[in-house]
Amino acid sequence: MYRLIFTAAAALFALPCTAVVAQDHAHAAGAQAEKLGVVHFPTSCSPKVTAQFDRAVALLHSFEFGASIKTFNEVIAADSTCAMAHWGIALSRWTNPMAAGNRTPAQLRDGRAAVNDARRLAAHSSERERGYITAIGALYDTAHADQRARLVAYERAMHAHMTMHPADTEATIFYALSLAAAAPPTDKTYANQLTAGGLLEPLWEKQPDHPGLAHYIIHSYDYPPLADKARAAARRYAGIAPTAAHALHMPSHTFTRVGMWQESISTNERSMRVALSNGSIAEAMHAADYAMYANMQLGRNAAARAILDTLPTLQARFNPDAITGAAPASAGFFAMASIPARWALERRAWADAAALEPRATAYPYTEAMTYFTRALGASRTGDLAKAKASADSLASIQARLKANGEGFWTEQVAIQALAATAWIHLAEGRVDSALVGMREAVRREDATEKNAVTPGPLVPARELLADMLVILKRPDEAKTEYQATLKKEPGRRHSLRGAGLATSR
Repeated sequence: MYRLIFTAAAALFALPCTAVVAQDHAHAAGAQAEKLGVVHFPTSCSPKVTAQFDRAVALLHSFEFGASIKTFNEVIAADSTCAMAHWGIALSRWTNPMAAGNRTPAQLRDGRAAVNDARRLAAHSSERERGYITAIGALYDTAHADQRARLVAYERAMHAHMTMHPADTEATIFYALSLAAAAPPTDKTYANQLTAGGLLEPLWEKQPDHPGLAHYIIHSYDYPPLADKARAAARRYAGIAPTAAHALHMPSHTFTRVGMWQESISTNERSMRVALSNGSIAEAMHAADYAMYANMQLGRNAAARAILDTLPTLQARFNPDAITGAAPASAGFFAMASIPARWALERRAWADAAALEPRATAYPYTEAMTYFTRALGASRTGDLAKAKASADSLASIQARLKANGEGFWTEQVAIQALAATAWIHLAEGRVDSALVGMREAVRREDATEKNAVTPGPLVPARELLADMLVILKRPDEAKTEYQATLKKEPGRRHSLRGAGLATSR
């Protein structure tokens, strides 16, 4: 059955790629009419653009960035004095605020241009609108701050704006999103996320069809200790905006966190269909990565293999320079690396893992996933020369990321490098060093969080530690580590089996 599903999907992947970045107000005959939820964002722009502006903001709330840019430009064409349309373009050009990684020079250039256009027209705007424009300016103030500082500055500016306009629910919604986006990945109190959720939930009770409220609740609670709080939003969001590919994908963030694998597969299959129909290839690959992960947890290797087999066709259609859906170009490259890596690692197919070839991209952390997979595979198959070369590549990538100010990804690659080196040491018989290195990888992985671009680590560090303990014939310790893995990654197939089988080995 799953082979049939993905064979049909492969036929869709093969369709010619178009320049379409937004759904029309009505799809072709027989297709689903556009449904994006209910949003009203009052502005001082011409009344004739009110409906278009509201549609643009609804698209923005579902991270349909290509479509929102197109629609804001249509607003400008109808009302050239509408400063807030330029604000919407600037916010759209930032793309997914939950995606870790520095924005490209081209993104920053185009975003600053939109901010400057908004400022130029601000005299025609209300004081409330000028507050939004001031806030977005902080995000693009590259002359005075690095990206992390600018994210925090934007969050503070949105807080000030919300405080000055307590009746403006959109200000509260965008502030809550800025809080979640600016949350440090090492803050295990989840202060920002809980505050954001606390702002969004009461508003959602009053506006149950608002796409941003359901969407940002899921993002705010996309962490193992908080995930249960997002269940209602996860079950509802796809129905609020079913013609937005990202709205169909987002529920799988919560489904992944709580181990609802079939629900994740189903909603990601729907997301892929919509994304492909709109030419949002990075979004389709992002959903495919989540579907791949879920299928592997259910042991559905045929379905997972079918996803892997469609990847070359998706790659051929992928345009990294296009702004389409929620997934930025980096997410497309991420999926290109993660899907083959998951296929090998989840099956513990070490020869397959060792044989993977890295793909050079502008996002070195995606290359790191392949080197990490190769290092583990080569260590387990006895090819220590290849394992050590892969570990050296991880160290090099880590240094490049650090030099580029990519703090989050520097730490993620450091964790991979620690784990890779630990398995090399185990293969060399250096047991104490292997365990010390693996436990340090666990400690550092526990101290941070995954990013929204991925359903989870390729292999959790603690699960790798448990595997190591099994090899060392320490089954009770291994079982403890498998059980601890399941607290953070519920329903992981390998840890479930390890927790039940480790004591008998």
